[in-house]
Amino acid sequence: MSQHNNWSHYFAQLGENQAFEEATQQTQNAINSLFKNADKPYSGLAPALLKKQINDVDFSQSASLKEVINSTNELIAKNSLLVQHPHTIAHLHTPPLIASIVAEHFIAALNQSMDSWDQSPAATFVEQQMIDWLCKTYELGERSDGVFTSGGTQSNLMGLLLARDWFAFNQSLHDVQQDGLPEYAQKMRIICSDKSHFTVQKSASLMGLGERSVVLVKTNVQGQIDVQDLQLTVDALKAQGLLPFAVVAMAGTTDHGAIDDIQAVVDIARNAGCWSHVDGAYGAALQLSQQHKSRLKGIESADSVSVDFHKLFYQTISCGALLIKNKANFNTLLHHADYLNREGDELPNLVDKSIATTKRFDALKMFMTLKAVGEKQLGEFYDYLLSLTQEVASKIEENQHFDLCCTPLLSTVLFRLAPSLQGNLTDAEFNQLHQQLRLHMLTKGEAVIAETKVNGRLALKFTLLSPCLTIADFDSLLAKIEQSAITLINNK
Repeated sequence: MSQHNNWSHYFAQLGENQAFEEATQQTQNAINSLFKNADKPYSGLAPALLKKQINDVDFSQSASLKEVINSTNELIAKNSLLVQHPHTIAHLHTPPLIASIVAEHFIAALNQSMDSWDQSPAATFVEQQMIDWLCKTYELGERSDGVFTSGGTQSNLMGLLLARDWFAFNQSLHDVQQDGLPEYAQKMRIICSDKSHFTVQKSASLMGLGERSVVLVKTNVQGQIDVQDLQLTVDALKAQGLLPFAVVAMAGTTDHGAIDDIQAVVDIARNAGCWSHVDGAYGAALQLSQQHKSRLKGIESADSVSVDFHKLFYQTISCGALLIKNKANFNTLLHHADYLNREGDELPNLVDKSIATTKRFDALKMFMTLKAVGEKQLGEFYDYLLSLTQEVASKIEENQHFDLCCTPLLSTVLFRLAPSLQGNLTDAEFNQLHQQLRLHMLTKGEAVIAETKVNGRLALKFTLLSPCLTIADFDSLLAKIEQSAITLINNK
């Protein structure tokens, strides 16, 4: 018994636990100090040196938790990316809401496992409540359902997995869960735009269909799928004896922020006997916007929808959901285990509709956010961000040192350095300068911007996510980019 008492200070125990309280407060103090003193998005410590310092940590010698917290703050926290900084603007990586961070404290301390009710009694009902709210918000109908996931990758995989099994059963009464892929699997095709997220190909590979089963449809200059070409693609595949079974619509592409004509895509899919999946990891949040909700028209008719909360819902990573229009399609994931979700159980088991067993109580973050912030306020965040994005695009367009690649559709701005900065550089060198510029600013800790390709040429990318941003933040950021570009050119 005495040995047990000696170990208790390592755990968050029932009743009073001074060690837990002190460690929590020390950590919070360190984070507060870090945020207060931060003047750039990254410390600027050279990658090689940071790697060496981390690799030099000796795990053979333990230390007090107080010492560990201090060293973690100095080595890791202070050399982490500060997503709250206005010049951290590269990826779909948002500053989290306070409500979400507080929820994480509950989630970690309670450590509920979301597979069976006897491991997560209140949590099970909270997740289902959040799923019901989502299905109502997206107007998916009374037969709809969903499940929380780790994010868009898992949601897209699940949506396409359900599509595969649904198609095989409708095509030939084939049960993929019991018998594996049907003999015609090599003819099955997934159709998406050439700007769709790479997880479509990744999912096809994991499902045993192979990446070559994904057929790409061309997009317009804004990155939206060409619906006429989509119809022609469906018809051509069927004429070849192939079997298109799923069509993916994008509600916010990663590079352009493009939202497809979802209604048109869903209609084409339905008429072709295909499952329609909407990848809304980026843009599906617009459903809460009074000004921009209409841009998602048709999402309510889709067979499945991916939603990411750790993007424009401002939740901590990771947090997402898959929603489906007909809950009966979850049956292809169901597997009874005698120790867990026994047949005949009266209590709900969320594992029945998930590819994961142990799963975090991430639904609490949205539960607390909706109570503390509200869906109306979230919608107003998006309205402001999209308006600010247009201002930033106009500012870039008016600046003689930059060229805007296309008009933004969501909160992504793509641009290049203007030819006036090229000087004596060849076209290839000038193109490569964009990558060098991004890396230079990142490793110096000056700004975190993104790089991608537009029409085969490297381009720079801003992804506006924080409603705390102002146009003044971009005045200073664009000046930094211009000066860094000139410095790199002069050093060549």
